[in-house]
Amino acid sequence: MMALVTIPYSVGLIMTCGVRVSRAPLKAGCTSQRLESPIETFWISSPTLAHIKHLLFNTAYPTWLKTTMFVAVGSTFLSLFASTLAAYAIERLRFRGSPYVGLGIYLAYLVPPSILFIPLATVIVQFGLFDSPMALILVYPTFLVPFCTWLLIGYFKSIPYELEECALVDGATRLQILRRITLPLAVPGLISAGIFSFTLSWNEFIYALAFIQSSANKTVPVAILTELVSGDVYQWGALMAGSLLGSLPVAIFYSLFVDYYVSSLTGAVKE
Repeated sequence: MMALVTIPYSVGLIMTCGVRVSRAPLKAGCTSQRLESPIETFWISSPTLAHIKHLLFNTAYPTWLKTTMFVAVGSTFLSLFASTLAAYAIERLRFRGSPYVGLGIYLAYLVPPSILFIPLATVIVQFGLFDSPMALILVYPTFLVPFCTWLLIGYFKSIPYELEECALVDGATRLQILRRITLPLAVPGLISAGIFSFTLSWNEFIYALAFIQSSANKTVPVAILTELVSGDVYQWGALMAGSLLGSLPVAIFYSLFVDYYVSSLTGAVKE
């Protein structure tokens, strides 16, 4: 009698020549195993919204989504405010060494977060902000402000300086010029910087993983990886649904301001 030879279970996970092999053990001399073609593999045979329903009603995903939105919006506005003042001062005030200051700010953006999160964690603990969304709002500008400042410096260069000179002759202060002349002309650049800040804040992982511990305060990128995975058990349906829903706010944000973003790439006001 022919001996039975069992192929390990892991063989069922191997994709060979576009054919997926069934996970069931294979036996020598058995030809009844079902092979699926690539069309059957990638064709959705039974779509369902059960995973999204489970994610929204049986987990804390809505809370994670609200926390992520709060952190992203708060850090974006804080970064835009600081970077606008810094970029305007570097580009328009023309103090001694201003080009090197702008270069130094941009080089600060290149410092990897994996180096900074340890000293930042010490500061966060000393201020009593550990495991709080406010910690992320105050930490995210450390990499958002340098990038936004560098981006706005280039955009402020495209605004004719003669407009501000005319305002100075009429007796306007620098703050009035910034508020009434420069900022209205720099709206596309501000929106472009805001889009990048919002996206980076929304997708940030290292700081959110290091500074947030409780489940209720976690952001979406961290929560779907830590709360929907138990040991070696992956809730693939909930993971995919969480990734899809988590990408929608960023996509909507881009679609609403895409015209301003495109115009920011061509400069502000042509002389």
